[in-house]
Amino acid sequence: MLAAQGTAPHRIAVIAPSPVSMFNLAIPELLFAKVEVDGGPGYELVVCTPEPGPITTTGGLDLHVGRGLDAVRDADTVLVAGTGQRYAPDPATVTAVREAAAAGKRIASICSGAFVLAEAGLLDGRSATTYWELADELSKRYPALDLKGDVLYVQDGQIMTSSGYAAGIDLCLHIIRTDYGAAVANQVARLALVAPVRPGGQTQFTQTPLPPERGEACADTRGWAMRNLDKPLTLTDLARHAGVSVRTLTRRFHAESGVSPLQWLLHQRIERAKELLETTTLPMDQVARACGLGTADSLRGHLVRRTGLTPSAYRTQFSRLGTVPKPVTSSVA
Repeated sequence: MLAAQGTAPHRIAVIAPSPVSMFNLAIPELLFAKVEVDGGPGYELVVCTPEPGPITTTGGLDLHVGRGLDAVRDADTVLVAGTGQRYAPDPATVTAVREAAAAGKRIASICSGAFVLAEAGLLDGRSATTYWELADELSKRYPALDLKGDVLYVQDGQIMTSSGYAAGIDLCLHIIRTDYGAAVANQVARLALVAPVRPGGQTQFTQTPLPPERGEACADTRGWAMRNLDKPLTLTDLARHAGVSVRTLTRRFHAESGVSPLQWLLHQRIERAKELLETTTLPMDQVARACGLGTADSLRGHLVRRTGLTPSAYRTQFSRLGTVPKPVTSSVA
């Protein structure tokens, strides 16, 4: 993974409101623990709760959490896990999150954790999201927020919210990408056997991200396409590799990926281009050819539509070359 000299681990406090989602708690540990910097951990993760000791989970099990909310004061980022207690969030948790935001810390939530952020007033006037089944409830209880109900995650300034379940993975990968770059985030995704970094709902990346992949019938063909993005792949090429007709491929692909084969392919080409812009000094025409977008003009058009930035502006803003990668330790603008 990415190596840097003298970079202290970024400290993340994961708040577990009782009854907490065990899946929500597992996501940060799974992903952040895989980031290494100069042979050491890129993140220091601690799980905390208002009253240390046994807490219940949404699955009915007991979980022992030994750290209290004092961990929030020492953290650079505070992440609130989903909870089954949405209507009356713990007052101490609400206060801790509010004070952390006032101190300039980055605040994030997974699934119903957004209700804690909303109760703390952190979502007033901001764009936010939550699990789709809870979206109407969140919007009605906290009408001052701007609900984005059809995205995986949203970043509005220093505040991040995500939808439910696997969208928490996308949010954590987005945080890793923000702190350490696309190459590291995509490597973590590969190690964890999850989808690469996908854009969420922040202003810069307004396109609706790809939904999670469902099914394995086209998995080999997707992998083959990813290894051959520099080639002018067609529907016929993809169908031939899969050993099926174009019509069958299109039907299966849409069932598994939620988009057509060519939409999926374009998304992967743009993601590859972004990674090359962040991690190399290749001229724009070479970046375009390497990701299968053909020409520098084509690269420019697709990237502007996806991110609002030209390739040169994107490289200037996100390049990790020539600098010591270090995590954000206060707010995210």
